[in-house]
Amino acid sequence: MGILSGNPKEEPLHAGEVYHLWTHLLGLKSFLVTLEIFANHTGDHDLKIFLGDLKDNCIKQEEQQVEAILKESGIRLPPAPPARPNVEVQDIPAGARFNDPEIAALVTKDLGAGLVVCSTIMGLSIREDIAQMFGDFHTQKAEYASRLLTINKDKGWLVPPPLMAKN
Repeated sequence: MGILSGNPKEEPLHAGEVYHLWTHLLGLKSFLVTLEIFANHTGDHDLKIFLGDLKDNCIKQEEQQVEAILKESGIRLPPAPPARPNVEVQDIPAGARFNDPEIAALVTKDLGAGLVVCSTIMGLSIREDIAQMFGDFHTQKAEYASRLLTINKDKGWLVPPPLMAKN
């Protein structure tokens, strides 16, 4: 039996896994603060509910799982930016406030980038548990992206590229 056979959780992480887990966790911590800021800026009820759900039931869970693996492996955790206080949207000056369509577009972009990151980490992982975990993250992000696409369409916020219509 070699060092990489048996229980994956007993196998060491390779340098690429450590790097990608660490940088992914750093990004998650920043994205959590970004979601707090966006929740303060949105005036749309459906978008606010979506942002809270995404934060609590997707991104925070990812953060906890990745953090646990790094801690178990003795890897120093990246710093987290400070949490933002809750504010009322009307207290933010109009010129300084993100608009709801902008928030939806930025979160859509972040979810799409997250899909690429999850696929990359799945592809480079040699530990099955890491690959499976990021496969689960990928599936969950895709589900949230689909929900946000529906919100964008329902609210009229979607800006499609030029459409090819046959005459």
